[in-house]
Amino acid sequence: MTTATAQSKMTLPAAGEVKAAVQGQRALAAYLATQFETQHIQIFDDHKQAHQVELPTSALRLLVDILAELADGNAVKVVPVHAELTTQEAADLLNVSRPHFVKLLEDGVLAFHRTGKHRRVRFADLMQYKEARERASEQAMAELAQQSQELGMGYE
Repeated sequence: MTTATAQSKMTLPAAGEVKAAVQGQRALAAYLATQFETQHIQIFDDHKQAHQVELPTSALRLLVDILAELADGNAVKVVPVHAELTTQEAADLLNVSRPHFVKLLEDGVLAFHRTGKHRRVRFADLMQYKEARERASEQAMAELAQQSQELGMGYE
């Protein structure tokens, strides 16, 4: 994934983009309850000329997800499922330091392979680990909340 596209700087959406994303996500989602594999959409160029474009419905559903993230003020990057990440890219996605991530690899927590001297991690494996970590965290928080209720700690 170490291409110029993958390394391009992500920026948060501007206020106008957030507003447009909210409206666009709602409007587009309303039309995607369809069995058709493709949809025709209309796009206007700089001269306000309309152009018909045929797109896979699955791509438009992905666009709805992207718009939802933009509407929440998040930056978005599309990464192919089979992409391979450097240790720095993977650490950034997990919001951990690179040395901590390398320790996870060396401890066998995540599978990796080497390209020369460099470690690479499959994006799909990283996302699976991240989801498992988030589930464990949510479970631990639920258990703590339950214990605080049982002990009457005032978190009602």
